[in-house]
Formats: sequence, C-alpha cells, structure tokens
Amino acid sequence: MSHFYFDTENSRHKSFELPGAKPHYNPDRPGQVEHIFLDLDLNIPDQSFQGKCNITLSPIRNGIDHLILDGVNLRIASVMVDDVIQKYDYDGEKLSIYLSTPTQIDKKIVVAIAYAVEKPQRGIYFIQPDKNYPQKPTQVWTQGEDEDSRFWFPCFDYPGQLSKSEIRVRVPKPLRAISNGELISITEEAHHQIYHWSQQQIHPTYLMTLAVGDFAEIRDEWRGKPVTYYVEKGREEDGKRSMGKTPRMMEFLSEKYGYLYPYPKYAQVCVDDFIFGGMENTSTTLLTDRCLLDERAIIDNRNTESLVVHELAHQWFGDLVVIKHWSHAWIKEGMASYSEVMWTEQEYGAQEATYYRLHEARSYLAEDSGRYRRPMVTHIYREAIELYDRHIYEKGSCVYHMIRTELGDELFWQAMQTFVQDNAHRTVETVDLLRAIEKATGRNLLFLFDQYVFRGGHPDYKVAYSWDGDAKLAKVTVTQTQATEGNSPHQNGLFDLKIPIGFGYRQDNQPPKLQTFPVRVHEKEQSFYFPLETKPDFVSFDVGNNYLKTVSLEYALPELKAQLELDPNPISRIYAAEALAKKGGLEAVNILATALRGDNFWGVRVEVARQLAEIKLDQVFTALLPGLEDESAFVRRGVIEALGTIKTYDSYQAIKAVIKGGDSSYYVEATAARVLGGIAAAHTQDKPKEEKVIKLLKSVLTERAGWNEVVRSGAIAGLATLKTSEAALDLILEYTQVGVPQALRLSAIRALGKISVGQTPPNLERILETLSALSRETFFLTQVAVVVALGQMETPKAIGTLRSLKEQSPDARVRRYAEEEITKVQKNIGTDNAVRQLRTELDEMKKQNQELRSRLENLEAKSKE
Repeated sequence: MSHFYFDTENSRHKSFELPGAKPHYNPDRPGQVEHIFLDLDLNIPDQSFQGKCNITLSPIRNGIDHLILDGVNLRIASVMVDDVIQKYDYDGEKLSIYLSTPTQIDKKIVVAIAYAVEKPQRGIYFIQPDKNYPQKPTQVWTQGEDEDSRFWFPCFDYPGQLSKSEIRVRVPKPLRAISNGELISITEEAHHQIYHWSQQQIHPTYLMTLAVGDFAEIRDEWRGKPVTYYVEKGREEDGKRSMGKTPRMMEFLSEKYGYLYPYPKYAQVCVDDFIFGGMENTSTTLLTDRCLLDERAIIDNRNTESLVVHELAHQWFGDLVVIKHWSHAWIKEGMASYSEVMWTEQEYGAQEATYYRLHEARSYLAEDSGRYRRPMVTHIYREAIELYDRHIYEKGSCVYHMIRTELGDELFWQAMQTFVQDNAHRTVETVDLLRAIEKATGRNLLFLFDQYVFRGGHPDYKVAYSWDGDAKLAKVTVTQTQATEGNSPHQNGLFDLKIPIGFGYRQDNQPPKLQTFPVRVHEKEQSFYFPLETKPDFVSFDVGNNYLKTVSLEYALPELKAQLELDPNPISRIYAAEALAKKGGLEAVNILATALRGDNFWGVRVEVARQLAEIKLDQVFTALLPGLEDESAFVRRGVIEALGTIKTYDSYQAIKAVIKGGDSSYYVEATAARVLGGIAAAHTQDKPKEEKVIKLLKSVLTERAGWNEVVRSGAIAGLATLKTSEAALDLILEYTQVGVPQALRLSAIRALGKISVGQTPPNLERILETLSALSRETFFLTQVAVVVALGQMETPKAIGTLRSLKEQSPDARVRRYAEEEITKVQKNIGTDNAVRQLRTELDEMKKQNQELRSRLENLEAKSKE
C-alpha cells in the first residue's frame, strides 16, 4: 500500500502509543491453509451478497478440536467439515467451530461456511450512482489490508498464513469481474455472467481481491504475459498515459530483484472512491481513478508514475516475499517506496532521484517532529493500520538507501536478490533481511538497524568550518544537536556513523575536483583537522547525502556561494541555499537570485525560490520575478509560493496576472489562486482588495472545473485564508454540499477549519454545525476531511465532534487522527485573542523593520560601487 523503546524520556517527541495500545502477536496456527475457495453471488443494488467459503486446512498436530476464524458482521448460515454439519459459536467477530472429529496430522480437512453479507462497513465496497451523483459508475471492489478481509469472508486474517485461492463470482451484465491469478472461465446466463479466477501461487488473505465494473480493458504485454489496464469507459487514453510504462517497469524490477515477475498476469484496475492511492493485491493492483492523468496533468504530476511502480514493486516485496507480522511492514513498504527512487533514477537521472529522496526524508522528518517518534519495528499498537505511516514508507526507503550506501551498488543488489530468492513464497521478519545481507556480502549491518530501525530518531548535525592558512589545515566541527544526557547511545540519542567529508576545488571548464575523507562521527561534538595543499572553495558534509539526517551549515558566505554554484549533489546545493538564507542580506539575495536563474536542475531552483522568500528584504521580489517565466512548471509553482509570502501590491499584481492569464499547468494555477487569498488576508484594512480577490476566486470556481478539481480546490484554499470574511465563508460552505464533485467538496470541508479562526461567533456555530452533520457521513475520506478541519479550530466546541469520531468511526485511522486532533485543539485554545493581537502587532513591526533594512542594504551596496 500506497501510509518497547519509544524515546518516552525525550519530552520533545510525542509517543506513538496511545491509551489502549498493547503487544500484538500472530495467533497459534492450527495448521497450514492450503486453499481458499469463495463462491459469491452479488446483489449490487442492495449492497449485499450470498457466499460460500471453503477452506482446505492441513492440520499441524493431532487432536485439535476447535478452530477460531475471523469474520465481522457476517450472517453465518451453516458450517460443515468434510460435508458433516458442525456446531459453532459466532459473536459477530470470531467464528468458533467445534470439530466433531479432532484433527489428524496427515489428514486434510475442508471447512465449508455458507454465509451472507449485508451493507458491509469495510472490506468490500459497493459504489453506485444516486440522485446527488448520477454520473457515478456501478462498481464493487475489495480492500483487505490490514485486517479487513474478515468483513467479506471468514478466514484466518493475518499475514502469516499463505495459501492458494479461487474466486467464482456472479455479476449482472455488462459488468466484468477481475480477481487474482488467471481467468479459468466465464459462464453466460440470461442477465448475468459468472467469472471464475484461480490464483495458484500462495499468498495471504489480505491480498485476495475482487473488482467489478463496466470497465474498458486496455491490453499490453510483457514477455508474453498479459498486462492489462482497466478504466472507466471513455478514459482509455488517460489509462495508457498513466500506466503505459508498466511493461518497462516489470523488466526493470525483474532485473533489479534478480527474480522474473512471478505471476501469470498483471492487471491494474482504476476504481471510484478508493480509500488509498493503490493496493498491491497479488497480480491485480487496485488504483484510485484519481491517478488517471490527462494531457495537461502529466506536465508536472509524477505521482501516478510513482504510484504505479510502488504497487508493482510490492508484487515482489509484499506478495512474493510476505511479511510474517504487521510490525515488519517496513520491509515491503520501504522497498516499494525506494523503488520509486530507483525508477526516478532510471527514467529521469541521478539528480532527480536524489531530490526525490530528499522529499521522502522530509516527509518522515515532519512526522517525527510534529506527530510522534517511534521505532520502525514495533508490535505495540492499538490496530495494525496505525503502523502505515511515514516511518515505514519514507523512512523505510531512506534506510534501504543507507544499506545501499554501506554495501555499494553491486553488493546491495546481490543482497536484495538473495533476500528475494531465499524467501520467495515464504514469510519474513526484519532479521531475515539482515541474514540475507550477511549471506550475500559477509557484512553485518545490525549497527545500522539498531540505530535507524529498532529505535526512533535520526542525527541532527550542525557543521562548522574554518581554514588555517598558515598551517594549511581545514577544521570541521560536527555537533550532534539531538544528543541528550545519558550513558549509552540508546539513552543519549547519539548516532555512530562513518560520514564522508569532501573539499571541493573549482576547475576551469571542468566539474569541480572533490577530495573526500571518511570520518567517524559518534560523539556529541567532534573537531576534525584535514591537511590540504590549498584552501578549498567549498566543503561538502556527507558527500552524496546518503544518510538520513538534518544538517545546519555554519560556513562563511564565500564557501556557501561556491557550494551552491559548484557542488555536484543537489541536496548539498540546497543545504547551501538554506544557510545563505539564514545569513540574509543583499549579497545572499544576489547569490540566490543567480542560482534561481542559472542552476541546471529544476529541484534546486524550486528550493532557492523558497529560501529567497525567507529573507525579509524588499529586493527579494525583483529576484523572484524572472522565475515566473521558468520552463519548469515545478519552478513556477515554487516561485508563486515564494511570492505569496511577500504580501505587497507588486506580488499581488504578479500573481493575479498568472490567474487571469492562466498557465499550462493545473498546479501553477491552483497555487496562484491559493496564495492570492493569503496576500489579500494580510491587508485586512483593504476591503476593496478583499472583495476583488473574492470575485476573482469565485470566477475560478465558476469557470475552471477540470481534472481532479485541482484548480478549483486552489481557489477554495485561497478563500480559506480570508479568515474574517463572511462572503468567503459563504462560498466555501456552498461547496461542502452533496452533489459537488468529491475532490472539490473534500477541499471545501478541510477549508472550514482554516477560515474558522477569524469568524464571528454566529459564523463559527454555522461551521461547527456543518462539520457535525458531515461527520455522520460514512465515507472514509469525508471523515478524514472533517477531522482535519476540526483540528485547525480554536474552540473547545470542536472537541465534541472529534470525540464522537474517535469513539464511533469504523476506521482505525479516523479514530487515531481524531484523538490526535483533540490534543491539537486543546493546544490551539491556548492561542487566545490577546496572543493573536500580539502576533499581529509583531508582524506589523517586522514589516516596518523590513522596509528599513531594505533601504540600508541599498545604501550599503551603492557605497561599495
């Protein structure tokens, strides 16, 4: 899928464990499930079906006299074992079967359960048109991870059991049914068809799937195997555009993992209202239909390509090699996320891949600092889905990259291939990965796992540099600022790593020369001395930026300028840009402005634009302006974001021109609409300007419906920044109504939280009533949007609805988010009006200070001419 030691003594980080968390273990195994056969008859209008589930079990020991299966809200009609009726108890969650004949080791048994399902809460989803959404397709699809298969068939619902599976399903014409493995037959009836699918390679219950709909089928192939894409009719071109690289990805991953794609076919089915980005069911991935790109969306949307390769990578890591317990999910999610990096490198080059990794690191770092810190492997939680967070996806990817760094490319791939080959069609834990690495390379990487996998956190480095010209010595001082008092690394948070430090020299018409020294960084503060022939132009800490960390550079301006200009690694150039912005001043603005115009990689130009916005000088506007013409839509977006922080008449005019003139990129237009509201909001005394902005954003809402509602969602986000405007609130509320396209409606619901903090008490009541009503809708994404909105509010009245969701939502993620947001609201309430007034006054003083500093910098620059 596309999301014990807890540093509890470190008060800077919240604990992952919430009240009620407890250790989770796989249940005892009564035997090996050999085969699961489902025979289903769907009644789509009633959101129900009749089912038969046959489970073939090879007992593991003699004398077992009862079996306990998972099954939630099923209507059990009968239970038989080898055609003999059995007694059973069913409490709505567990099915206890009392065997009339206890088990014998060499004698397989077939458990046959007749059952029915009506309006299921989870596991299987019925999508149909209604009066509010008459265009919605008729579809049925399943989602098993983590433990939701039990909602649509009785099973041993944990990943430690692997079996073959078969699904026979009766569906009304003209719908087709897609499932795991190979299509055995289609039986025609007058008004129905019966599809029969068989999956001969063993897999866990959570990867069994069914997708039913009136899909268009796009056929492709890889090495003679069928590769198919299923999309809503009329979107065939979008399907080819979005998934067409799949055969090349299959070749690429087969080669990297040293194991040919292992299943008889690969299907990708794009479904409506999907609750994740994608799900890697064995040989049949389900994807959200929102990943389908039109011609304009593909300009600056790589998310679909990443999603497609992520779910494909799972066919090896997750499906062929299966985690034994949810606590080891990082093994599969980390590698699927790292495969996004690998594919980016293959398709777009090393700089793009490096920048992609930086984004993954930042995503994890934000969760670590803002949400909680946890070890990547833990079996203490409330529900397994809580583990599907940035720690196992993005941090997991970074850990795989550090393993690659430690081993080097050749040995890394030998180790990964050994891991896949030794564990194909088996279950694994984290120790199996360590064993495969040692078997293939002789290297014991437990030291790395101990620091990054089995405990939480990462190093925060501060790096200072100075040059002694007489002694020709470079001095680099490295401080681990995350370190605390304690006797051992586990207690004091120190990391012990070999970090390469490079000294760079400019060369005429050639790439810079880099002299690199590996050093062991393991204390709170260490100084390293390097004898060099001449003073270096720049210093590069962690050459290649391969280790997961944060870095603050304390170098002089000339070294930072040279690093931004010359360092071959984009992350190093970005760190230099951050350090320059911290220094501030007109010279830093000029250096960054040069990089914005001249750096050869769009990712660095995006980051430079962001850093320019951090310098509070009027000259920044002029430095940013050329970026609006950048050939890269990513850069234009970054520049507009930056201009949005400069809340002046000039920036207002520049962004307004983008909205009125349009852009080839949806995202550029959306960003412009969002930040324009923020500029108007900064001038609360200028009511005419506010009214003009509302009018302009209203025209965007009226005229620019389109792909995934990206542009109109930008306009809603722009309105949300006008926190004191009743007119803006009225518009947002309009778009929370049923019938509004779902993507836009969700944006409007989320926006209610942001706009609430400046509204009058009567308007605040309107917002709370709206969110309370919306919270009763059952759709997962609606509930998440309501939780996000409530979490931004600054009133104790938000807590009641959050508490209801925490206690009553059927989804564990919603329950957890609601609990976390209650804490956030309680913190927000402390931000009372007096504090807000002080903040406003402080912003005004900063603005006046900026004008003075800008004039001074101009005078100083002129005096040097």
